[in-house]
Amino acid sequence: MPSRTSSEALRVVVLADSDTRWKWGALTARRLTGNDVALTGLLLRGRATPTARQLAEVGVDADALREVTGAEFLRAVRDEGYDLVVLALVGGGVQAMLHGLGALRLTRRPVLVTGYVGVVYEKLADGLLLRHGADVVLANSRYDAERFRGVYEGAGADVSAVTEAALPFLGGAPYAAEEGRDTVVFAAQPSVPETRAERMYLLRRLTEHARRHPHREVLLKLRSRPGEHTTHLEELPYQKLVDKLPGGGLPPNVRLVYGNMGEVLDRTDLLVTVSSTAALEALHRRIPTAILSDFGVREAHGNHHFLGSGLLTSWDALDAGHRPEPDERWLARQGVAADGTYGTAFDAARARVAELLARPELPPTAPYYTTATAPGYLPGILARHRLAPDGTPLSGAAQATEPTGFRRLVRDAVRGVARGAYRHGVQRVAPVIRRMGAL
Repeated sequence: MPSRTSSEALRVVVLADSDTRWKWGALTARRLTGNDVALTGLLLRGRATPTARQLAEVGVDADALREVTGAEFLRAVRDEGYDLVVLALVGGGVQAMLHGLGALRLTRRPVLVTGYVGVVYEKLADGLLLRHGADVVLANSRYDAERFRGVYEGAGADVSAVTEAALPFLGGAPYAAEEGRDTVVFAAQPSVPETRAERMYLLRRLTEHARRHPHREVLLKLRSRPGEHTTHLEELPYQKLVDKLPGGGLPPNVRLVYGNMGEVLDRTDLLVTVSSTAALEALHRRIPTAILSDFGVREAHGNHHFLGSGLLTSWDALDAGHRPEPDERWLARQGVAADGTYGTAFDAARARVAELLARPELPPTAPYYTTATAPGYLPGILARHRLAPDGTPLSGAAQATEPTGFRRLVRDAVRGVARGAYRHGVQRVAPVIRRMGAL
């Protein structure tokens, strides 16, 4: 890895596998290092690789941005000399890249940072142990930091990497009601709830709420358009289910909206969701927020995370005018920083990264999982990213050079067709097969 002089800008790379993780990773990099950095964005090729529209909607710029395979990412780190790497990936992706980076045996490796894009409500132990081996594992709240350390201590793993911070995309003006404005926003999630019946129920209740309150603007905030994927697969997009609503579709005061969540929250008077991270963004700004309990309070739906928040409620209560009041102690433990402490939320993480960057040498990566401790688990994770059990790229996993000109145009076109076919299969073919199987 080339050395860096004190006059050069810090060289930072973010590897992300979806639009939301790119947003988290890029903003995290800025929070940890400031704006005087050379930021490269690498998008890991896969089912959720963001489209140009999704990247524009995220609104986070980089000095360079390109799509890569895992092996191409490793080659970039080896050849391009980065000081800091942010792994904004699912747990398996983080684990694979940690082993791949370790196999590079760099003279001086970069500082490695990872974490979670939002509420951690499932696969806590699995996801955390897959992230073990990074220099910094960011926790978005005091509550998460305590849980993370508990998992690592219980597994006999080093806990020193766990560092308390906050979600990097909190912000915006504090909520202020405007005379004549009455806007309810439902923040949809790609996979919660999952079934057609549950998603149709939400649409029906949303439209019924709008008909009960004809002077209220009701917005259905969607994460992606049909054919696009985010962090989670969405087999039943609300856009298509709207056509199945009884009574002629949506009332005139209901609209489907896209775009940056912060801009939507600028005009929101009540945020309703099952368990979206958008709730934390709204609470940070003191926007009235409701967490639905209509399907129960269940780990599968993630709304159990809001136990003790004072926000759990139902559509019946909202129809009648109820507005939940958040518990201040719960807010303080969840990293919402609605009390004005957000300005210092990243101080500890910045200090740790600065200390690691200042070291003349960093030790080799030491993930919790190895071929000795998890021989029945780790090789499969590495293989999914075309890596051998020792972390080296499998034969043919990476070309020596990127194609250019006509070859690159053909390659990108073929990839686009393949990705579109995959998404069509997820959203059209797979549900039909499941329905046939249930007959």
